[in-house]
Amino acid sequence: MKTRLLLALSLFTVSAHSAFADNTFASWPQPPQIQAGSWVLMDYTTGQILTANNEHVQRNPASLTKLMTGYVIDRAIDSKRISGDDIVTVGKDAWAKGNPVFDGSSLMFLKPGDKLSVHDLSRGLIIDSGNDACVALADYVAGGQPQFVALMNKYVAKLGLRDTHFETVHGLDAPGQHSSAYDLAVLSRAIIHGEPDFYHMYSEKSLTWNGITQHNRNGLLWDKKLNVDGLKTGHTASAGFNLIASSVQGQRRLIAVVMGAESSKGREEQARKLLHWGQDNFDTVQILHKGKKIGAEHIWYGDKETVDVGPGQDVYLALPKSEVPNIKAKYVLDRQDMEAPLAANQRVGEIELFDRDKLIAHWPLVTLNEVQKGGTFSRLSDYLHRKF
Repeated sequence: MKTRLLLALSLFTVSAHSAFADNTFASWPQPPQIQAGSWVLMDYTTGQILTANNEHVQRNPASLTKLMTGYVIDRAIDSKRISGDDIVTVGKDAWAKGNPVFDGSSLMFLKPGDKLSVHDLSRGLIIDSGNDACVALADYVAGGQPQFVALMNKYVAKLGLRDTHFETVHGLDAPGQHSSAYDLAVLSRAIIHGEPDFYHMYSEKSLTWNGITQHNRNGLLWDKKLNVDGLKTGHTASAGFNLIASSVQGQRRLIAVVMGAESSKGREEQARKLLHWGQDNFDTVQILHKGKKIGAEHIWYGDKETVDVGPGQDVYLALPKSEVPNIKAKYVLDRQDMEAPLAANQRVGEIELFDRDKLIAHWPLVTLNEVQKGGTFSRLSDYLHRKF
């Protein structure tokens, strides 16, 4: 095997979606003490989990369920099955009056026969956390709540949410309905990545409908230091106080999930601690650029003497700031001597990433150009060079 040392990370500069444990790196910042049933802090770009506790414990998501409701709506718009401008006529099953399921819950205050767009109902779902808006949208998109819940669980499977199952379109308590802090972070990442025109609703601070003004319950939207632009709160007696917050700092985005906090202010304070800790202690860095040459290797019997090698993918990692100067890389060839022909993008080794002397990640090393067999004379010359 043949090894080539590369430049330090700061000089040579994927998405890598693996979650790195605290002990992956030589040094890891001490996470804050969080008072909640479970929590996760995720780096949006990479999907890495920076800190977590009880992240796969199944809990009642409460109105965080509406994230999946909104995701299904967005997918229906994206696939052209519906549009945001479609007009929906509200049915009786979305009316809170006389419906004990909705007693004391969050509402947009719709009435049967009201006509409003999918876009406006989506705002009511997100900003007001309106359970009635969820029902009206479910009826329009899928023909009823059971059919819509089936769509929700279909996307649970597609996103690989192993701790999650839905029974309702709105998140009010129901046997068998559960999710986890980890799954909800993954879902939030998918929502942010989805459609910017839909995601911006999560940052809206208030909504006025039919003369009633309601304010977004995510108090972190008013925190100018964190620059939070979403996502959602949730609360029932059995769930406790839940919050998912997405915070942007420059080109970096962090997603904090807090489940089972003790109060509405408490969930905000715990999420705030997670986000500040992540911003203060980590950088999201591009490690490798797809197709960028990081070396050239000799080729026998080819129409070229060398082949350029490099990464076949872009790679980003969230790294502890204290460790960034200590990150270095090298590549290792699979074979000591390479022979033509070689196709472009053919694996020929591995790129290895080290924090000090500790291997923390690796990716394929590939050829960046094709090398065909050389002519008879050049092949004979190479043969003689190798033999003698």
